[in-house]
Amino acid sequence: MKIDLSGKVALITGAGSGMGLASTEAFLEAGASVVLSGNHYDKVKEQADRLSSRGRTLALQCDVSDEAQVKALVENTVNHFGRIDAAYNNAGWQPPFAFIAEASTEDFDRAHGINLKGVWLCMKYQVQQMLKQGGGGTIVNCASIGSIDGVAGRTSYCSTKHGVIGMTKSAALEYASKGIRINAVCPGVIDTPMVSTMMTGEADVLNALIDQVPIKRLGRADEIAQAVLWLSSDASSFVVGHSLVVDGGITVQ
Repeated sequence: MKIDLSGKVALITGAGSGMGLASTEAFLEAGASVVLSGNHYDKVKEQADRLSSRGRTLALQCDVSDEAQVKALVENTVNHFGRIDAAYNNAGWQPPFAFIAEASTEDFDRAHGINLKGVWLCMKYQVQQMLKQGGGGTIVNCASIGSIDGVAGRTSYCSTKHGVIGMTKSAALEYASKGIRINAVCPGVIDTPMVSTMMTGEADVLNALIDQVPIKRLGRADEIAQAVLWLSSDASSFVVGHSLVVDGGITVQ
C-alpha cells in the first residue's frame, strides 16, 4: 500500500544525515511538506535545497536540548507551513564507549540533554501545536535497541533511550483521546554516519557486531524511514504507545 501524506506537514529533527535524512526523503515521496531541523544549519540547508525539487522543504537550526530553540522551531514551522501534522524526533548523540566507573559526567549530561530532554521538549511543543489545531497528528520518537536491552559500555546512552520509551508510553496515554498518536521506533545497528564514526579503525568490532545480527548485515537508514512513515500514516491508525523494533532480529535472540 502506497502511503499518501499529501497536504501534511512533517517536522524532523536530526535531519541532516542518516535516519533523519532518509525519513525526510520518504515523507517527501509520500507528498508531505518537510521541515528539516538540525544543530548545524548549513548541513540541513544543503539537504533542504537539494531535495526542494521533490516537494516543499524548509531548513531550520535547532539544538533540541535548548527549550527556547525548540519552541522557536515549532513556531517557525507553523509560521512557514501553517501547521504540524507529523513529527519525527530523531536528533540524538552517542557518548564515547566507557564503562560507568570511567565514564564522563559531562558526556552523561550531554546525552541526557539531547536524547532525553530534547525528545521531551519536542513533544511538549509539538503536542501544544497539535492541540491548537484541534487535535490529531502523529509523533514518532527515536529510541534504540539500547532501550530494550542493556549494552556494556553504553550506560549513559541506554539510560536516555530507556527514558524515551517511558515518555512515549506516558505521553501516548495522555493524548490518545485527542487523536494524537505517539509511538517510538527502535533501530538496531544502522549504517549511518554515527555508526561509521563509532567504528572508524575498528573493522574487527564492526564485523563482530554484524555477526550478532541474525540477518547478517547492518540495517539501512531507509528501512527505518519506512517504519517511521508507517507510524506517521493512517495505515497505523490503531497503534498507540508502541515501540517498533527494527533490528534484524538482535533483540529476539
